[in-house]
Amino acid sequence: MKERVQTVIDKIRPMLQADGGDVELVDYEDGVVKVRLKGACAGCPMSQMTLRNGIERLLKEELPEIKSVVQA
Repeated sequence: MKERVQTVIDKIRPMLQADGGDVELVDYEDGVVKVRLKGACAGCPMSQMTLRNGIERLLKEELPEIKSVVQA
């Protein structure tokens, strides 16, 4: 499952990198994905919106077994 989550994150990564940020998969356990926002995303005031409306939304669309995405 972790590999499937990583594949979806790899689709998101170019959008974040275009703005100077990045995302790293830290862990997956029981439907909860833990990620670390890096670069410009780490200190951005919009990071929670990026996490919820971008990363979490896409992961849940592609992998319905995902319950939530949290910052590690």
